[in-house]
Amino acid sequence: MMTAPVTASFDRMWADLGPVGRVGSGGYRRFAWTREDHTLREWFAGECAARGLDLVEDRMGNQWAWWWDGPGTVDDAVRQGNPGVAIGSHLDSVPDGGAYDGPLGVVSSLTVVDALRESGIQPDRPLAVVNFVDEEGARFGVACAGSRVITGAMTAERALGLTDHDGVSMADALVAAGRDPGAVGRDEEALRRVGAFVELHVEQGRALVDLGAPVAVASDIWPHGRWRFDFPGEANHAGTTRLEDRQDAMLGYADLVLGARRVAQTRGCVATVGKVAVTPGGVNAIPSQVTGWLDSRGADEGQVRATVEELRSRAGDFGATVTEESWTATTRFDEGLSNRLRTALGSDEELSVPVLGTGAGHDAGILATAGVPAAMLFVRNPTGVSHSPEEFAERDDCHAGVDALTTCVTDLVTS
Repeated sequence: MMTAPVTASFDRMWADLGPVGRVGSGGYRRFAWTREDHTLREWFAGECAARGLDLVEDRMGNQWAWWWDGPGTVDDAVRQGNPGVAIGSHLDSVPDGGAYDGPLGVVSSLTVVDALRESGIQPDRPLAVVNFVDEEGARFGVACAGSRVITGAMTAERALGLTDHDGVSMADALVAAGRDPGAVGRDEEALRRVGAFVELHVEQGRALVDLGAPVAVASDIWPHGRWRFDFPGEANHAGTTRLEDRQDAMLGYADLVLGARRVAQTRGCVATVGKVAVTPGGVNAIPSQVTGWLDSRGADEGQVRATVEELRSRAGDFGATVTEESWTATTRFDEGLSNRLRTALGSDEELSVPVLGTGAGHDAGILATAGVPAAMLFVRNPTGVSHSPEEFAERDDCHAGVDALTTCVTDLVTS
């Protein structure tokens, strides 16, 4: 169980993060390479420095804070067949997102370092706490950009060419943040240091409420992707143009929104159109172009693909072009590592520690796809709400998550 000093450390860090990027809705706007992001990165660096951790950045700007008091450097340990264990998550948010998605994993991971030291545990393997950049993809449209780039799942060229809603490219945003876009790219050296990665995350759903458990181990991430639908039309006057003479781009978009719900239901998937851009965007002007972004996920990869293809066909009747912006197939976490976590947590044949799949993407999934042994822990969310200001986890459950992660890390870093 967490001692009083360790509990106080968690609570202090949680309070420190509370005001950063908070907006009137009560949610957060913490987007990549903005002033808020800079503040969060500085906060992380300060917490790592206070613990004497060695902070390094990879070629995408992900922050890795290493604890290694053994012989030589972390790289020496890797060369001797002793790669490190990494824990952590991200600090950015979706628009008006909640407080827990990402930061709970980072704060919990830093608290694990405190708990290990409080217990007098000296890791036999290097241990890192990581803050991944741009996990949500809220600014540039592609989720898990930080982990995608360093693993090669997304090329540097594509990443740097992504633009935000103001037309600012990621390359320009990096320059504005005082960084060198030329340094961005796949980073084998950073990945080579990681022999296992465990990400703690607030549950995005409410299965643990029904199961009566504060913590679960993840089994897999559902296949998921994002698609852009561009519907053409012709701008004209809303008051003087007869209905039969109109080429209204909004009609195709409306069909997409309604169709996404119906088609997904028939195929056992979920589909969401959560973002739209309308040109020219006047109340009294018929739209000349409407762009909508579709997110679709499900337990069965074939059904997700079939959902999108049916919607693509429907959109074609309105002259739309459809572009796949991202796709991640079913991601299964490392079975050996996940079983080891369950064993460390005292799980038995009756599954006292639940095992859950998830429809949400995570950096752990990107690393797993790249061949890094990865696993996840989920902390109970009593409402099931996420990506919203209403996202929540009880304080006691957060502390239970820290205890669980500490137990797992202790098992992984000690002989």
